[in-house]
Amino acid sequence: MSDNSNSTPIATTRANPASITCILPSYNEAENLPVVIPKAYEYLLQFGSEIEFLVVDDGSRDNTVEVAQQLAEQYPVSLVKFSRNFGKEAALSAGIDHANGEVVIIMDADGQHPLNVISEFIEHWRNGYDMVYGVRDCRQNESAAKRYFTKWYYRILNKIADIDIHPDAGDFRLMSRNVVLALRDLPERSRMMKGLYAWVGFKSQPVYFHVDERLSGMTTFGLKQLSSLALTGLTAFSSVPLRVWMVVGAVTSGISFLYGLGIIFKTLFFGVDTPGWPTIAASIFFLGGIQLLSIGVLGEYLARVFSEVKKRPLYIVEQHQKHDAEAQQPTPAESE
Repeated sequence: MSDNSNSTPIATTRANPASITCILPSYNEAENLPVVIPKAYEYLLQFGSEIEFLVVDDGSRDNTVEVAQQLAEQYPVSLVKFSRNFGKEAALSAGIDHANGEVVIIMDADGQHPLNVISEFIEHWRNGYDMVYGVRDCRQNESAAKRYFTKWYYRILNKIADIDIHPDAGDFRLMSRNVVLALRDLPERSRMMKGLYAWVGFKSQPVYFHVDERLSGMTTFGLKQLSSLALTGLTAFSSVPLRVWMVVGAVTSGISFLYGLGIIFKTLFFGVDTPGWPTIAASIFFLGGIQLLSIGVLGEYLARVFSEVKKRPLYIVEQHQKHDAEAQQPTPAESE
């Protein structure tokens, strides 16, 4: 995403937001929600009294839903429960679809996103920015292989796509109502939300922060999910992989043509040597591999098209429980 920190300063035109919706995508977060929501509620009260926590349960296998319902008796908690696990990108999309606040904040339900960063988010929003996104200040707790892959993946993606995504930016961010409405208008089913945040544009500002440790539990976003998301990013925001294989095919055809002319010339003027079967076999395997690889790239794009034309919903809501906005919300003293 574009770093607009060096752009012309924007005059302060906004007071505190009239309402704040905090989206908490949740998968097996029953132990963390009772800690995160009370602390976040008490912290957010300094920016306004109309606050909503939108818990999006992504098919949890523990009692996340029951915990969210219990918290709703004391805190302004709304619940969107999926019929099964649809993935984090779908959970984020559902949160955006159901968020009603003037300002929408996305944060993890595991306690890794520090609350004090939100004050910087709000300050930049007051100064006219529509999107303020958190950027990790270090990745030392990740493996060297993951850091290397992340660095080069985003370097390549930003070169071939018409968007600019910060490699260390995540889902921890603040969005104005304009951004939320723009994201709702995007119909695609194969989603990489980091790319969509960048695609919609608007005035954006990064805020650097240090990621805290998870309160409890283990992350379920592993190598398989990361690989799938990376592939979605490449195919959703660029057609360069398709064009690359057109160029490879053209170059290979040119080399083959020149090689054929060389064989004809050698045969006409020097006769026929012993047939070079190893060369022929190697050429066949090489060209066959290129063909299969190019067909695979084409098939990946075709699979995305197939997924889109079916027009299946991105997610299915089994239960939507909205908090009563007229009910009295607890004071900071009551939330301790």
